[in-house]
Amino acid sequence: MKRLLKYLQNYKIQCVLAPLFKMLEATFELFVPLVIAALIDRISDSGLTGDRSFIIRCFGLLILLGTVGLVSSCTAQFFAAKAATGFSKELRHDLFKTLLDLNFTQIDNLGTSTMITRMTADVNTAQNAVNMFLRLFLRSPFIVAGAVVMAFTIDIRAGLLFIAVVAVLALVVVLIMRYNIPMLKKVQGNLDDVLTLTRENLAGARVIRAFTAEERRQSEFTDTNGSLTDLQLKAGRVSGLMNPLTYVIINLGIVVLIEVGNIRVSAGSLTTGQVVALYNYMSQILLELIKFANLVVSMNRGLASAARIGSVFEIGEGTDVNHGISAADVNSKEPVNTSVPAPEPLHPGHNGVNAPPSVEFRSVYLRYHADADESLSNISFSVKPGETIGIIGSTGSGKTSLVNMIPGFYKATSGEVLVGGTDVNDLDPAELKGAIGVVPQKAVLFEGTIADNLRWGKTDATDEELNEAVRLAAAEDIVSAKGGLDAEIEQSGRNLSGGQRQRLTIARALVRRPGILILDDSSSALDNMTDRRLRDNLRALDYRPTVFIVAQRCASVRDADRIIVLDDGEMAGTGTHDELMRTCDVYREIYESQFGKEDGTGKEGG
Repeated sequence: MKRLLKYLQNYKIQCVLAPLFKMLEATFELFVPLVIAALIDRISDSGLTGDRSFIIRCFGLLILLGTVGLVSSCTAQFFAAKAATGFSKELRHDLFKTLLDLNFTQIDNLGTSTMITRMTADVNTAQNAVNMFLRLFLRSPFIVAGAVVMAFTIDIRAGLLFIAVVAVLALVVVLIMRYNIPMLKKVQGNLDDVLTLTRENLAGARVIRAFTAEERRQSEFTDTNGSLTDLQLKAGRVSGLMNPLTYVIINLGIVVLIEVGNIRVSAGSLTTGQVVALYNYMSQILLELIKFANLVVSMNRGLASAARIGSVFEIGEGTDVNHGISAADVNSKEPVNTSVPAPEPLHPGHNGVNAPPSVEFRSVYLRYHADADESLSNISFSVKPGETIGIIGSTGSGKTSLVNMIPGFYKATSGEVLVGGTDVNDLDPAELKGAIGVVPQKAVLFEGTIADNLRWGKTDATDEELNEAVRLAAAEDIVSAKGGLDAEIEQSGRNLSGGQRQRLTIARALVRRPGILILDDSSSALDNMTDRRLRDNLRALDYRPTVFIVAQRCASVRDADRIIVLDDGEMAGTGTHDELMRTCDVYREIYESQFGKEDGTGKEGG
């Protein structure tokens, strides 16, 4: 929780005023039993008609104390709510920024459902904890301590009884906190599992129905949800002990207080009003400890959520060099070089367009975790500016991982990835990504117009530039059918087909006229004719970007200047189509599985 307190820095005044007004309310509340005691003793001595002016003054004082307490309470609640909501607002902003800054490995490790839980449930829980803390962390102890002090001013023996009761209650609170906090952390972890399963089932609803797997998935959800429920009940039983134990201890204290008070009233050591005042103070302790018990439960949940939120910040701060793999894990024999040379700018080309930088991989290895197998091993190649490189291989061979290292989405475990002769780690991230157009494997569009989505590539692009990018991506028919660039796209582009989404994401990348264009299996949903027209348009560009085409189909990479063949994370071959057909068994097997054997002339056979 400490690391999250910085989000209250802009609300220091509210954080001070909220507990101060609560203490002001508590101060007035502590005087109420004394007024009532004086009123009872006066009435006992002289009756209701004995001193009307004194009785009226007491009633007026009680009304005044209640009114001032109410105003103080409302004021404190206002300041506490303002600080808590401001805290959650700034925390969400920073957490969202951190999530956006996470690299691909960290995002994969956290998982979408976990990140959503952190942004919603965990932040809300922390906000509630802050609100209750500001209202009660001083008020409840102040009332308890004040009641004890007031008890001592009335009778020393009664004060000692109050101390004994408070000591026992404090022990109960500490023990419950000790056992409850770890349980609440596990509850939040199990909630992640439920959200993950829910999201997976919603995303795969069509598949589930196609395979009539509803009952199996329902059974899995029931088991996961049952585990969460059992853990919540277990944690609830522990935290639920707070109120009954508090009631039992306080009521036992009241019984002893009344018995002792009765004896001392009979002996003339105490008055009836004083006994009533002591009873009221004991009741105040009861009420405040019930509130404090709720505060403890809320703080337990808040601390558990704060720890989970803090873990996201730690992931974002801790291992940026190798995305979760420390320098010691990468190479424990070599010292970590913490000096970073000044980044070299990517030089602009003709007409203010970024020149296509060369790309070079030097003995690159990639592991997602320190204890994971290598996803890429000993990858070395150099790409000249303007070349078109095809990357092909079986599923899981590392194609996407390789191209995602060029914009720095994944960092090399060892070796170097250079763009324009400079290691990508030494380039300004914004400048590097500004020179690269990426079309991801999964076509993602956002709610808004077609133009809004295309301008992700270039925020100030004109309609002419957008239409040109649409033409190059062979997507004119989509824009025309939808009614133009101002046509609305629903969330995730669900009102478009897979091929339509792919072509619009290609257009989005082309709007910025990137020096490097990465097409990660971005034509998998296109028919052969549209795929051919797209490749022809790319070759006819009025400038020469360096293009990487990741594909499953040989037809998509056959015309590339060079083709890199990956097999289980290693380079199985590199060269043109004809060269690979002669020298690379892996490529030949892929080609022949799609087109059959060649006739020896380089033409496609049966």
